[in-house]
Amino acid sequence: MVSAPTLPADSVGIVETQYLDLPEPVELDCGQTLHPIRVAYETYGTLSPERDNVILVCHALSGDAHAAGLSKTPPQGSTRDGFAAADRDGTAGKGLGWWDGMIGPGKAFDTDRFFVISTNLLGGCRGTTGPSSINPATGEPYGSDFPVITVADMVRTERAFLDALGIERLAAVAGGSLGGMQALEWAILFPDQVDAIVVIASTHALHPQGVAWNAIARDAIMRDPAWQGGHYYGTGRAPHAGMGVARMVGHVTYLSAPALNDKFGRRLQFADDIRHTITEPEFEVESYLRHQADSFVKRFDANTYLYTSRALTYFDLARQHGGGSLERALEHVSARTLLIAFSSDWLYPPSASEEIEEALGALGKPVELQVIDAPYGHDCFLIEEARQTPIIRRFLADG
Repeated sequence: MVSAPTLPADSVGIVETQYLDLPEPVELDCGQTLHPIRVAYETYGTLSPERDNVILVCHALSGDAHAAGLSKTPPQGSTRDGFAAADRDGTAGKGLGWWDGMIGPGKAFDTDRFFVISTNLLGGCRGTTGPSSINPATGEPYGSDFPVITVADMVRTERAFLDALGIERLAAVAGGSLGGMQALEWAILFPDQVDAIVVIASTHALHPQGVAWNAIARDAIMRDPAWQGGHYYGTGRAPHAGMGVARMVGHVTYLSAPALNDKFGRRLQFADDIRHTITEPEFEVESYLRHQADSFVKRFDANTYLYTSRALTYFDLARQHGGGSLERALEHVSARTLLIAFSSDWLYPPSASEEIEEALGALGKPVELQVIDAPYGHDCFLIEEARQTPIIRRFLADG
């Protein structure tokens, strides 16, 4: 095990995921009630005596509760397996939290000042109750009998979790992508309990192209015969082939054409010339996507991918809260809002953040939008940590 003295001074150190069982059921948007629910979480920093320095960090589709520091028990596969992860982390990345560059002493979410909490979302496969959990009614894993969930359900679960910890108010809720959706939902569902939200590379509703790509990814899983209608646990077969294709599709949507061209071009992987093969990768980019697929299926559950993907496609603030009007949906928000978008992100484009800024501005709400010019597509929110840090630090200090 790596010893604490070898860790950088701005690291939160060696951390261990904890678990909490919610005392009460959670009512879901689909009309069902879910109980029991276990929540996996980690904390960083020190809770103030007044309990007023809490920041909740929400993860994206494939994340987990391990957001910062070095895991006491390194996982089988790291959540930091995205674009340029090997270049960034070297061999040290396996046990690092997925947002380690953003959480710690002096970092964007400064643990010298704030008590940062990260949870695995409802429906997850990394410790929080989800499709792979045991259904108390049957004694078997839920599989596709798990209720369909929404982002609002995730947020209500987080609220119930914080209630169990005795935390009433949040200094901020922050997240990228699906995590940003959760932050927005927090500001709407619990407007008097959130001082600020930090919404990064996110949107008020996924654009139709994003909905389409997510549909393709889910179909790849469900068309794999090993999916078995969602009840593959304990059968000795899992839909790894379909899940691998889903990861390839998803990963390409997280990148940009210039980033792929700069990193891979049309370079061949194994030879100086093409080998006239159908089954084997010829190009570096093909080999890279296969590596992404192989790594992902080792650490992530296919049913969780289905449920979480569906939740983010359902997310639509105007439909849910405003009768079709985004401005009406946001009218009760009282949190200061920081929006960060990236120029090359075509999946969650800056235009979506601009629409949120315009709606909040029209309502006279405190809002700030920063668009960072960066080439890596949606993955910028994980890669461009150094450029986000001063923006977030200043925004939180202003509060």
